[in-house]
Amino acid sequence: MQQHIDSYNFAGKKAIVRVDFNVPLNESFTITDDTRIRAAIPTLKKVIEGGGSLIIMSHLGRPKGVNDKFSLKHIVDHVSEKLGVPVQFAPDCQKAQAQVAALKPGEALLLENLRFYAEEEGKPRGLAEDATDEEKKAAKAAVKESQKEFVKTLASYADCYINDAFGTAHRAHGSTALIAKYFPNDKMFGYLMEGEIKAIDNVLKNAQHPFTAIIGGSKVSSKLAVLENMLEKVDNLIIGGGMGYTFVKAQGGNIGNSLHEDDLMPQALEILAKAKEKGVKIYISQDTVIADNFANDANTKTVPSSQIPEGWEGMDAGQESLAIWEKVILGSKTLLWNGPVGVFEMPNFAKGTLKIAELLAKATEAGAYTLVGGGDSVAAVTQMGYATKVSYVSTGGGAMLGTIIAGGHPLTILVALVAAPFTGLTPLIGVGFFTALTQVYMRPPRVSEMETLTDDIWQVKRWWKNRVTRGILCFLCPGIPAIIGKILAILKIYEAM
Repeated sequence: MQQHIDSYNFAGKKAIVRVDFNVPLNESFTITDDTRIRAAIPTLKKVIEGGGSLIIMSHLGRPKGVNDKFSLKHIVDHVSEKLGVPVQFAPDCQKAQAQVAALKPGEALLLENLRFYAEEEGKPRGLAEDATDEEKKAAKAAVKESQKEFVKTLASYADCYINDAFGTAHRAHGSTALIAKYFPNDKMFGYLMEGEIKAIDNVLKNAQHPFTAIIGGSKVSSKLAVLENMLEKVDNLIIGGGMGYTFVKAQGGNIGNSLHEDDLMPQALEILAKAKEKGVKIYISQDTVIADNFANDANTKTVPSSQIPEGWEGMDAGQESLAIWEKVILGSKTLLWNGPVGVFEMPNFAKGTLKIAELLAKATEAGAYTLVGGGDSVAAVTQMGYATKVSYVSTGGGAMLGTIIAGGHPLTILVALVAAPFTGLTPLIGVGFFTALTQVYMRPPRVSEMETLTDDIWQVKRWWKNRVTRGILCFLCPGIPAIIGKILAILKIYEAM
């Protein structure tokens, strides 16, 4: 049974909380942006102030085993400072039984990086590049089997489970989806998760127009689906950062040595054509700050984005581009920002990204709803002191975009996570029933979609655009394995009769 954190009695209980403390660290292991830590503090304090003992678990980076560089010991002091109580540290998340047992009400313990174990993600490690299909299959089966004990151990530490890691909630990892089944009546979402759901829902469901999306970053390939999906929702689409040069070159421009993806130029042109068809205005950098070397101290100059000479590469948006974008941003009622518009990690090429942060703060002050997600975007608004001057800062940029790509209501995904461990055990009702019911309730089909259903059902691309077919997908996809199992079970029952 799903509980609510506000009504749950933590007194005398141990609570294990999945947070997302995947924070950026510099070479001296100093946290450069603690947004994700600060965002989780209200949930953690709720347990402490409620008389409970707190066990915190998280991942950091993408280690392939134990690696001091990715140890959570580097952030213990900072977490202690923000939480207001000394936080103990368990150097092995699987061997913390004694420390957990000794925890008293009001005390906190941080477990070592979950991803030091392959069982967290459930993916085998150390396979040879020339491994056979049989070897890969055996390795996957082995890690899935050991994952059961991994999850069981984590669950044994606590009386209740809280998921407050929005950035990883969409992944079926040991500490997110799998551990929940051990707490059938004592699991809940944290305050951060609730806030993320409301923020995304506000964009997906209640967006006021003009709606502008600012999508930056280095590569088109990583956000192609995002760009395509945005065309169904926005009035304006600003494309910045390295990904913009693919669009410039696709239109015949000279981009020098700028980052681009030749194989995606046809898709870039297709996006431009679709945007024109749908009446969506696309804004790509008109001028670019270029450099003769990928370094902060390189020689620079500003040129039109389509006239970058050989030996030079685009590093940041120019003043002319920013002036155009300023009018668009300040004229919008809803704004979504994900990804930098320049090489943000270099101070000399961070001006464009910082300008976007400033403009979003101004738009918010003027009454617009602004949602910021993505590591560098969050870092920009934080560095300039604008984190509290935008409507919402998402801790999970990838998860935020993934939710938007899917087109389903955020609650649909969360319902699937909660329902899956239980519905798989029932003979009559599958998880798809609950996810589809949630989807249709939150996104009722339109009359026009019923009229086009006959045509849409025969076109794969239209399945994600029609709310009727999308509801069908929500019903079928989560429960396919369970459906197969139930069919087999029915056949066995029939044979027995």
